[in-house]
Amino acid sequence: MAVRVSAEDFDAKVLQSELPAIVEFYSDSCIPCKQLSPILGGIEDDYEDKVNVYKVNVNFDAELAEKYAVMASPTILFFKGGEEVSRIRGLVKRNALEEEVGKLL
Repeated sequence: MAVRVSAEDFDAKVLQSELPAIVEFYSDSCIPCKQLSPILGGIEDDYEDKVNVYKVNVNFDAELAEKYAVMASPTILFFKGGEEVSRIRGLVKRNALEEEVGKLL
């Protein structure tokens, strides 16, 4: 299961990570976020040593969502070398996520 990060540890875990990082901005009340959770879990399991997967709760870390211009949940940001390289908004199928992961590797 993806580790939840906050504004306090976002830089250390995501931006300074040696591995590419996938960050889902979510809300507990978001139905598409709940549907995306097992899909992201599968990505995390299959790419365990190649990417890190994190989650940011927009209700508790609104300033982080604002910093990255996240306007809707779920929004998935893909980071490599401390920089955002792409993003996906909304509920997506696994193959779309895998396509983005492939670009990170």
